[in-house]
Amino acid sequence: MKADLPPCLLTRLTAGIVLFVAVGDPSRSLWSAPAAVPSNAPVLQKTVSKVPLTVAAEKADALYRCGEDVRFMIQVTGEGAAFGSGDVAWTLSKDGLPPHQSGIVKLHEGKATITGVLNEPGFLQCRVKLEGATGVDAGGYVLGGAGVDPREIKPSLPVPGDFDEYWSELKGRLAKVPMNPKLVEVVSPIKNGDAFDLKLDSVGAPVSGYFVRPRGAAPKSLPAILTVHGAGVRSSSLGGSGGWAAQGFLALDINAHGLPNGEKEEFYKALADGELKDYRVRGRESRDTIYFQGMFLRLVRAIDFLTSQPEWDGAVMVVHGSSQGGAQSIVAAGLDPRVTFYAAGVPAMCDHTGFKAGRINGWPKFIATGETPDDSIVSAVRYYDAMNFAARIRVPGVMSGGFIDATCPPTSVYAAFNAVAAKKDIFNDPPSGHSVSAKAGESMRAAILNHVQQSKAR
Repeated sequence: MKADLPPCLLTRLTAGIVLFVAVGDPSRSLWSAPAAVPSNAPVLQKTVSKVPLTVAAEKADALYRCGEDVRFMIQVTGEGAAFGSGDVAWTLSKDGLPPHQSGIVKLHEGKATITGVLNEPGFLQCRVKLEGATGVDAGGYVLGGAGVDPREIKPSLPVPGDFDEYWSELKGRLAKVPMNPKLVEVVSPIKNGDAFDLKLDSVGAPVSGYFVRPRGAAPKSLPAILTVHGAGVRSSSLGGSGGWAAQGFLALDINAHGLPNGEKEEFYKALADGELKDYRVRGRESRDTIYFQGMFLRLVRAIDFLTSQPEWDGAVMVVHGSSQGGAQSIVAAGLDPRVTFYAAGVPAMCDHTGFKAGRINGWPKFIATGETPDDSIVSAVRYYDAMNFAARIRVPGVMSGGFIDATCPPTSVYAAFNAVAAKKDIFNDPPSGHSVSAKAGESMRAAILNHVQQSKAR
């Protein structure tokens, strides 16, 4: 499409997307490009542009109804002034999936508008790139996203009929393994705290983490929190558990793989490049061989430890993490009734079978986009879908979702969020990709602390 086409010209696509191109003078301020991915998340998305280029939905909350026009406002600023009348290449898609519609729009005084319509619940993604820009990073692109009746997104497949039976059997197997806690005292990251490098026997690899508790706490006086990690291979975080202990929690931070803590970076890199390379899709042919089985059971074992501490108040057991850690938070809440609250930032492992409903699925991409998998794979991965664990949650919690997240797409996050039948909340983060923004992080932290206060008031 050319920029001199009439603004009312419509191009109709399959799968319910309708769009037209219009040149306008947006009156609303625009969001900037996606925030950087946090160090504990998989770096699978990169959107860079040397020339300041922004794109965002016109509505501040970026939420629309099915069939409603979604206006994306494009703007160049600052150093991009030289491109104020240049061309922008654009692509609209269903959260990164076909059908795609692409074209070129001409900027007028550094601004332009792309309008689309999605006629089904989901997310409309707008990808733009400034044509003719030069420089090391000028060839990059930026994204804008809008939710279209996202709370109406349904599960791509129902929960397997023997889902509960399967995980009950695995938990029974774990219960037969003595916890055998090993605590080695380490220097506390907080004043008036006791800190330990902790190991617990489990099924397969052990639980390995840093446990920090406020010193001198009375019996049955403290809430507990388990913090869990995003994708990758690293040590547990002493500072992470210390930060929560400083706020009065029994705090345990565990690494994802049951590895020794505090080793040199080279130790973890060698594992990431070797033994644990591509762990994310390992064993996907059978529910009994998928790598995440041990990771999920370690959540239960870590909760075994925290709830056995004499200082635990018996009322608050929180699980919190982002990305892969967000998935673990949902899994723990659906798998273990001792969890009383979960906080899941940009959760991974949601809606593995999204392709069955014409939708994108989240990390770890057990089933790659466009792949036609064997039935055995489809069957196996359903037992490790955070969406299905979410359907088992009976306690309050909070999630966050970035509207331009290409690693854990918002469509998949909402598939899990909508499956929760208990009290729930979600922090919609339109300008964020695969990251937990400061506002999203503060929202989840406030929700955790509010849960503690409500527990004390009962």
